[in-house]
Order: sequence, then C-alpha cells, then structure tokens
Amino acid sequence: MKREIHTNELYTTAETRDFLKISESTMKRWIKSGLIRANKVGGRYRIAGKEILRLISPEVEQRAVHTYQKIKGKVVNKINKW
Repeated sequence: MKREIHTNELYTTAETRDFLKISESTMKRWIKSGLIRANKVGGRYRIAGKEILRLISPEVEQRAVHTYQKIKGKVVNKINKW
C-alpha cells in the first residue's frame, strides 16, 4: 500500500520506519544521533512529515534552504537601506 507523506502531519516511529525501510534499532540510533529530528508526544516519539521527506530527498531541502537564504538576503538589504 503506497501512502503519501504530508509535510505537516506527524508520524509514529513505526510509520516512519515503514517509509524509510529501516529497522527499529536504526530508527533509535538515528533519533539519538540527531540524524532525524523527533519530538516526544505523550511519551512516544513523533516525526514530522517534512523530516521524513528531508531524509528521502535531501536535494529538496537544499533548494528550500537556498531559496530561504535568497529571500532573507533581499529582506535584510531592504531593511539596511532604510
């Protein structure tokens, strides 16, 4: 069954492992090392969809960061000109 990953949705570690096709021990190791950012909700970890997408497609994140920095630079320049 194919599912779509939504950026603003939260996923359990089990759902995330299914998307990434990794083991439970790998999931724990990645969370502990900070490779994947997770938040505890009710004593259980939840992972944002955008975090899963970042791992699946890092070039998308790089483009987003580049676009953000470009826009930020323009805003800073306008502020400094005042």
